[in-house]
Amino acid sequence: MRPMSFGQGGPPWGANDNGNAPDWAALAEASEARARKRRWLLIGGAVVATLAVGSAVAWGIVSANRSSDAGNKPADQLPSTADIPSEEKTSEPSFEPTSAPPPLDPNDFIDSAAKDTAPLSADTMFPGKTLTFGGHTYTKGATSRTADCTAAVQKGLAGVLKKNGCTQVIRATYYKSGSAVTIGVAVFDSKKQATSAKEQYDFDGGVLSLPGSGVPTFCRTTVCRQTANSVGRYAYFTNGGRTNGTDATKKDSVLFALGDDLQEYTFQKIKQRGEVQASEAAQR
Repeated sequence: MRPMSFGQGGPPWGANDNGNAPDWAALAEASEARARKRRWLLIGGAVVATLAVGSAVAWGIVSANRSSDAGNKPADQLPSTADIPSEEKTSEPSFEPTSAPPPLDPNDFIDSAAKDTAPLSADTMFPGKTLTFGGHTYTKGATSRTADCTAAVQKGLAGVLKKNGCTQVIRATYYKSGSAVTIGVAVFDSKKQATSAKEQYDFDGGVLSLPGSGVPTFCRTTVCRQTANSVGRYAYFTNGGRTNGTDATKKDSVLFALGDDLQEYTFQKIKQRGEVQASEAAQR
């Protein structure tokens, strides 16, 4: 059979053409060499890229620390801790320990004549023409002030006031619905004297009722209700009864309310003296 030509799709050599056959071993070796070259080129490019990235990172770190010479020195060449300047300590402002002055006690001003220097009279103690207290309103009658304490009281109370050094007695009478009460405020130099006077009073006698200004004489010969109390350097006594000349009884509700309200009002009025004077002294 005639061999096929190259143009007909067959190989360019014949089956019996031994002189022109290709060197298959040489071709395989050349192909392998070309493949190895390509692999080295790829590996070399990857190494170069890795080195380039590593250098950028390292440069960034060095650039960040290049202002410090110590950052580029080995550990044995770094300065000791004693040579490293410490952070300056700023001293905190110091203040001398202080304490607020204790509040002034209003009782101190009504316990002693030395501090209780506010004006004192029948008008300052019992101002106005009426007294509204405890939900009740009473009309004020006569008032009086005397330095002769024994002249403002009766019987045993006169000796008690004199013994304890009473300096004056202020009296005021209030009345309502046929009942009247006189309150007498005895003033001393100290709380101790006023307290002693109240404790020594055994209801022998009492404050002398003060008629006038619409109130007739009362509680001179009839049964009347009497009370006694004290606060600070003041002792106060009441004497109350009917204005029609008859004896008072426990059923006289107006009389009892009037006497109790007048006592409580006087107590609060004296306490107020201390509060006002303490407040004024604190502002000086």
